[in-house]
Amino acid sequence: MLVENRFYRWLARALERRDNAYRVFTLVEKKSKERLFGCQMCGQCELPTTGYACPMTCPKQLRNGPCGGVSADGRCEVHPDVRCVWVLAYERAVATGHSADFSLLQRPVDHREQGRSSWINYWQGRDDEMAADPSANPRMVKRDGTVAAR
Repeated sequence: MLVENRFYRWLARALERRDNAYRVFTLVEKKSKERLFGCQMCGQCELPTTGYACPMTCPKQLRNGPCGGVSADGRCEVHPDVRCVWVLAYERAVATGHSADFSLLQRPVDHREQGRSSWINYWQGRDDEMAADPSANPRMVKRDGTVAAR
């Protein structure tokens, strides 16, 4: 994951001021993330907290874990020939030591961001508070793991 810094913030602002540059940048993001992760370009990327399994590939677009229809062997209820994206995400998170990310509650998708660059949104600080820690009296948690001030 790219750490926020002045250069990325400057780059994001520069890209947003130039429509053609923004379109090309977003297309490159879309093609690379689509090919690698099945990205749906929701504009609010959760890949780093879901073991790089895109939760938007879930037919029900669930952002906080699997539905009740996951089979015992981890198959999707809607598409039984496919493993549940949340089972895959959890297995990857456990394998990389990031299973604690699953205790965070993800905010609902803002469909107005569909098709926009999540990298630029991240660099601009627009999705800084993507998750809430349910044990912290629903305070928002920033991507760096710190709890946001109220």
